[in-house]
Amino acid sequence: MPRRWTLKAPPGLRIVLDYRRAWLPADLAAGAALSAALIPAGMAYAEAAGLPAVSGLYASVVPLLVYAVFGPSRVLIVGPDSSLVPMIAAAVLPLAAGNPGHAVALAGVLSVLIGLILVAGRLLRLGFVTGLLSKPIRVGYLNGIALVVIASQVPRLFGLPAEGGSPADAVAATVRGLAQGAAHPVALLFGAGSITIILACRALPWKVPGVLLAVLAAVAATAAVGSDAVGPVVGALPPGPPAPELGSVRAAEVLALLGPAAGIALIAFADTSVLSKSLARRDGTHVDGNQEMGALGLANAACGLLGGFPVSGSASRTPVALQAGARTPVSGLTAAALVVLFMVAAPGVTAYLPSSTLAAVVIVAAASIIDVRTLVRLVRMSRTETALLLATFLGVAFVGVLEGVVVAIGLSLMVFVLRAWDPYRTELGSVRGRPGYHDLSRHPEGSRVPGLVIARFDAPLFFANGAVFAEHIRNLVAQSPGPVRWVLVASEAITDLDTTALDDLVELDDELARQGISLVFAEMKGPIKDRLLRFGVSGRFGPDHFYPTVHNAVRSYRRRFDLP
Repeated sequence: MPRRWTLKAPPGLRIVLDYRRAWLPADLAAGAALSAALIPAGMAYAEAAGLPAVSGLYASVVPLLVYAVFGPSRVLIVGPDSSLVPMIAAAVLPLAAGNPGHAVALAGVLSVLIGLILVAGRLLRLGFVTGLLSKPIRVGYLNGIALVVIASQVPRLFGLPAEGGSPADAVAATVRGLAQGAAHPVALLFGAGSITIILACRALPWKVPGVLLAVLAAVAATAAVGSDAVGPVVGALPPGPPAPELGSVRAAEVLALLGPAAGIALIAFADTSVLSKSLARRDGTHVDGNQEMGALGLANAACGLLGGFPVSGSASRTPVALQAGARTPVSGLTAAALVVLFMVAAPGVTAYLPSSTLAAVVIVAAASIIDVRTLVRLVRMSRTETALLLATFLGVAFVGVLEGVVVAIGLSLMVFVLRAWDPYRTELGSVRGRPGYHDLSRHPEGSRVPGLVIARFDAPLFFANGAVFAEHIRNLVAQSPGPVRWVLVASEAITDLDTTALDDLVELDDELARQGISLVFAEMKGPIKDRLLRFGVSGRFGPDHFYPTVHNAVRSYRRRFDLP
């Protein structure tokens, strides 16, 4: 039995107390394999975001340490991710105005803001907010981000300087560079060769770290021919610990980063939550979304304070740890220690690492998040969700990454409101040979009880649809084949009621009463009845207006009016 005080302890401490010595070899081996993926990927994502490569290493180390203590998932790897790169660049680079040091400080402040937003969300128990982004919208923005990332790295692949802007701007810059003869053929050779090595390793039947192999091959070749011959290189890592000058960021710049921070926080948490829950299902465990939000927030805040940039759960490096046999966060701690060892013992190695090779790493990673299968599936199933996916994709890819995220959130909320505003609604009746009461639009052979309208409305009642509900009842009464005595609302799907909808309901009841029609309810939830009492209309809708089931209500109606 666990000691009672450990139940409220951080997850990492509980794992340490329950750790088994037999897990250590697997965790150490997984950490070594993970570090081989973290080093090139971290530097690549940093450069793709317009930041020094060393920032990517700090962003790979710090979150692993923090998440190991506070994260609820045993094997989730938190760090730089391709889905966040263009949003970071869009938020930071315009404010940095070409100053690399200030860009690092801005990225750090952005990460701290994201951390504070997520920690506040954890305190407010907002772990459910990932539901704001439906799968079509998530796929749309991820596909759009993939296009933006790939396009932004194409100039680097040719040895050209990367320019900010849209995918069209990146392609135009590449074409101009080629026309002016500014491209570096050897850089392209290294970049294309790196892509080939990574993809070839993925196609092999056994697991080979393609990214590490491509980077080692590029470093060895550059050392052999000289860095001047291969185009732009990353350069040696700076000595000493990180010293981000967060104090240099002005208040106006902090305010300018607040909006992007909120959008990135939602996207980062959505991606992390989806990955964490899939790992929990795989292991037969449960992950608390609020705890996940808090852990990711602390990881981002610490990362920003120590020279990194915003991070999230990594869908590309978590599988590396899993395939290598990771059992607990000790694998992440091992990887972090090995990355630090690399930074201390071999900082000069990156002086021989071509930028085109890092561009290749980013391009392959971004291409892996493209999801065409979901688009094809939606085309067959739902035109509305297909349109949402395409609108989000086009917004991210061609309007702007941050603007596209706002579009994605706005579309999600719009779809939610539209579905609640215009829900499915119908009339119920009896069908011979089938028990219960059924949708008459699907069973036109069904029959009605004389003088009784049984209505169904499949949504909570709130300000946006109260009038729609009332109009539905009016239409059913008007279309009834004979005089109506009762309107019975099958209320099982009505899970909420606000004051605006209540006013619509009272107005409808008055209107029906003037026609000699009683409005009654079946299967209404207890909390909704309590709300009616709290709103002061219990005198209007007394106990005789509520029935436990539709069947009970119909039986009572038949008895009252002496119907068979």
